[in-house]
Amino acid sequence: MAEVRAEMVANVWKIEVAEGDGVSEGDTLVILESMKMEIPVLAEDSGVVTRLKVAEGDVIQEGDLIAVIE
Repeated sequence: MAEVRAEMVANVWKIEVAEGDGVSEGDTLVILESMKMEIPVLAEDSGVVTRLKVAEGDVIQEGDLIAVIE
């Protein structure tokens, strides 16, 4: 199991995956927006997205859980 957490305070701009989707290492899960920059959040492991804890438009804090991959 891998927990994907936010590395900074940002807005969730776009969600690229849904719960139940299979992902490979390096796939984009969500795109964050901070200071007019788009920051892709990548899967660190291959597996299935079992939980997606954010929605488009959410403001997340550093350390917040974004997704769980199993």
